Amino acid sequence: MRNWLLPDAIDDVLPREAAELERLRRTLLDHFAAHGYRLVRPPLIEHLDSLLTGSARDLETLTFKTVDPQSGRLVGVRADITPQVARIDAHLLNEPGPTRLCYAGSVLRTVAEGPGATREVLQVGAELFGVPGIDGDREVIALLASSLTTAGLPDLHLDVGHMGVYRALASAAGLNGDDSALFDALRTKDVPSVRSLTARLPSAWRDAFGALPELYGPAQEVIASARERLPDVPSIANALASLEALAQAATPLVRALHVDLADLRGYHYHNGAIFAVFVEGESNAIAKGGRYDGIGKAFGRARPATGFTLDLRQLAGLLKPN
Repeated sequence: MRNWLLPDAIDDVLPREAAELERLRRTLLDHFAAHGYRLVRPPLIEHLDSLLTGSARDLETLTFKTVDPQSGRLVGVRADITPQVARIDAHLLNEPGPTRLCYAGSVLRTVAEGPGATREVLQVGAELFGVPGIDGDREVIALLASSLTTAGLPDLHLDVGHMGVYRALASAAGLNGDDSALFDALRTKDVPSVRSLTARLPSAWRDAFGALPELYGPAQEVIASARERLPDVPSIANALASLEALAQAATPLVRALHVDLADLRGYHYHNGAIFAVFVEGESNAIAKGGRYDGIGKAFGRARPATGFTLDLRQLAGLLKPN
């Protein structure tokens, strides 16, 4: 075995790309700073019980774990920076009013997101704490759109959804947290599996889950159809109203906007509006994010939170001249 070979899905960044990544990183962080977002640098490793506290436990299968020889305690290499920033907001800063934070750094994952992807992602993001509901969602989507435009990426396509719709259906149907297979089937729009997994539910909930993969397209049409096809319960009505307001605010910022009620992207800690940005010719989302209220509860301070992340290398690859 050659000692200089790297592990699978891990690679070096050579001078030309490294210089471009640094330029792009600086452009994004300067843009965030101009909008009041302050830079933080969480550590690469933490005690595992801190790194995976609360909702961040959904990251456990993606997290590299080892034993700290100094303390004998389990530590983990971060797989996502967002929960760390939530810890900083709740436990270290503990500021009154809104807190705006941003970051840039490597995250390491046990598996790559797809063929050809790296397990070491250069993650850049911004998080907004203390601004509830539509006001916070509008701010972070506007920041994301302006950041990508400033970086040189035009013609953005935005998909928006709302975890509240799925969660309301799961609760009303009595799934009681035993819904991971259904969650994954909806996320991948695996309609036969959705039908199979909901076959024993009462018809109202079975039909509602079956409708979610079809509720994708222009915002006004999808929201109107959702109001007709989904059960008339307050939590769903509130989620659809929030989506409608968010779509109206975000439409002028992008080339195209669609609502997708089966879009369950990201980790399970999202619990409100969620969103993803695409560009033509790229099947993977360029950036994604959403609302994750209460994530800081385990650190002593639960409050509204929303934000987004992007992969710096993926973005840089799209900005290369043809």
